[in-house]
Amino acid sequence: MEQTWRWFGPQDPISLDHVRQTGATGVVTALHHIDDNTVWSADEIDRRKTVIERAGLSWSVVESIPIPSIIKQGGAAAQKAIAVWKDSLANVGRAGIPVVCYNFMPVVDWTRTDLLFRVPTTGYALRFDMIDFIGYDAFVLRRANAEGDYPADAVRRAHSRIASKTEAEIALLERNIIAGLPGGAAVQTRSSIASEIANFKDIDADAMRHNMVQFVQEMSAIAEDVGVRLAIHPDDPPFSLFGLPRVVSTAEDVRHLVGAVESPANGITLCAGSYGSRSDNDVLAIASEFSSKINFAHLRNVTIEPDGSFFEDQHLEGGTDMVALIGILLAEERSARADTRARQIPIRSDHGHLLGSDGERPTNPGYSYIGRLKGLAELRGIIRTLESQSVGTQ
Repeated sequence: MEQTWRWFGPQDPISLDHVRQTGATGVVTALHHIDDNTVWSADEIDRRKTVIERAGLSWSVVESIPIPSIIKQGGAAAQKAIAVWKDSLANVGRAGIPVVCYNFMPVVDWTRTDLLFRVPTTGYALRFDMIDFIGYDAFVLRRANAEGDYPADAVRRAHSRIASKTEAEIALLERNIIAGLPGGAAVQTRSSIASEIANFKDIDADAMRHNMVQFVQEMSAIAEDVGVRLAIHPDDPPFSLFGLPRVVSTAEDVRHLVGAVESPANGITLCAGSYGSRSDNDVLAIASEFSSKINFAHLRNVTIEPDGSFFEDQHLEGGTDMVALIGILLAEERSARADTRARQIPIRSDHGHLLGSDGERPTNPGYSYIGRLKGLAELRGIIRTLESQSVGTQ
């Protein structure tokens, strides 16, 4: 496996020198300063690649080239934006960057309600509180018919919860949900997100799935030509938000996409935390079934609560057996070597806890230095152990 580190470019409070000190050899990044309607030029890509390589690292994964809403909505109006994405993808491939991670989530990207949830046994974590989210959707944003999208008991609890919050607490909740997390969707306001949601009023799950398949078919042809492996990231959380369809949430969703686009370039990002945030998902079963399609992996763990809320747990805690999951990824690499598909799966420790002195310095939510370093060290220990065991049995 290739151990990588997500870096948000020159504005990231964590330097590339500190990234190299983690033991990671690859960088996962994007040209965050370029908006989603502009081609990533060869010069801009080369400039970023040069900075990374001068630090003794490689640009292993692009995460992500943003997909604007108009592409997800489909139709003739999407063609100009699709052409921009194609040109960016082609330039990335020609620069020798082998993997592009992307997602197809509508309006909001990855989303949390609490960015400083205190975990009793460690530091601060990210959390998605289902009742807080329902409260915001139904009683702050006041989306039409929102209450009908949730269980009645949860709506009653959400109404009471919102009624008990101060204006400052509601403002913080709103900021956490819609202001945009690192690498995610653009910053929204209450009026802009309502407008964006309304733009999807005629897009149901079938239409969204159709638009995604059409997009991936077009991009897979380009990716094959320039030597890029595509890796679609699952929805995070993997269920509907604001009544919008999310179509990369379950094994059946993945099955549909890889069956509809039978290209060697069409693959997935195995995000253990995203798939693991839904109680009816079996992360190990998903990894096993689609192992040959895993082009990138985010290794993190979550603990789910009875009402569907969840928080980011320590990397070796939570609902996914991380040792077993890494074993599946290593087995896929061995299988690939055996049949001449030799490849390393890039992995990164994701969403570390906020620990120690990191709370006293600028930090991107979920992307603290110490928390991810701790996670990567734990994952590296599992990898080394399983690799040595494999050698010993040969």
